[in-house]
Amino acid sequence: MTLSPAPYFEDMARGPKGGRCFWLTTEDGKRIRIGHWPTAAKPQGSFLIFPGRTEYVEKYGLLASDLSALGYEVVAVDWRGQGLADRLLPDARVGHVDVFDDYQRDVRAVLDALPQLSLPKPLFLLGHSMGGCIGLRALYNGLPVRGAVFTGPMWGIRIAGAVRPAAWAMGWTSRKLGFSHFYAPSTGSASYVATAPFEDNVLTRDPEMFDYMRGQVLEHPELQLGGPSLHWLHEALRECRALATLPPPKLPCVTFLGSNERIVSVPEIHSRMANWPQGRLEVIEGGEHEVLMEDAATRQHIFEVTCHHFEETLLAKPRAATA
Repeated sequence: MTLSPAPYFEDMARGPKGGRCFWLTTEDGKRIRIGHWPTAAKPQGSFLIFPGRTEYVEKYGLLASDLSALGYEVVAVDWRGQGLADRLLPDARVGHVDVFDDYQRDVRAVLDALPQLSLPKPLFLLGHSMGGCIGLRALYNGLPVRGAVFTGPMWGIRIAGAVRPAAWAMGWTSRKLGFSHFYAPSTGSASYVATAPFEDNVLTRDPEMFDYMRGQVLEHPELQLGGPSLHWLHEALRECRALATLPPPKLPCVTFLGSNERIVSVPEIHSRMANWPQGRLEVIEGGEHEVLMEDAATRQHIFEVTCHHFEETLLAKPRAATA
């Protein structure tokens, strides 16, 4: 895997010093982008960040700074169809993928590139929203990590029960009739974070972090993404349904969920974590979808819970047999 230098908007990312971006080419010829942030602290390991739909490397600059201070290096990815990666339709604002498993091609490209970055071990996964769905599938595919953190994972999409059958039917018929590239109902080309008011937004309660996200996409509109295509919606529903039939992976996991989550399906998260033997679900009271984009105290709490859970599960020694 060849690492070619790629643009990195350092000023707006506000990540650790020494951050860089690279182009990767996937096995099916798509160009994606990764970002790498080093740590100046004593190395504790590395995090692979799998972002959500509409997201991009620079959005995780502040989080990388937090993790770098704790001794972790960070790699984040622009999935195909978003960020600066190849967009897949003539209308570049449509969130689209041909088949959901194509994201695993992106994962394999990232894994192929890791040896050249010489990341400190162990590796951990941090998957947000759609990245939580992609990450869960990657765990079943053997992603070489010691533990996983999920925030607002897309293990189901929040759709009112009365319209869920229509969503399935619309996704299926759109392919047959040739309009699967159209925007899903109630969405369009506008970027949510670029246009929504802070009041009652579904992402974060913290105005500074909201401004951080908004400022990035306004400064670099090429990073903006609108709503998903009908085809993406159908593929996402199929993947969530398929994952729901599988047992939990055998590794430590901690999942964070805002109590005011309004984007992904909450019952699927509770169901998954209730049956994950090495898993823990932590509800962030009052939190929205982007719990890692809440205030500094919330982010610190998330780090503390994560580190404690991994220490308990990864460093625990078997109990001695009793007579």
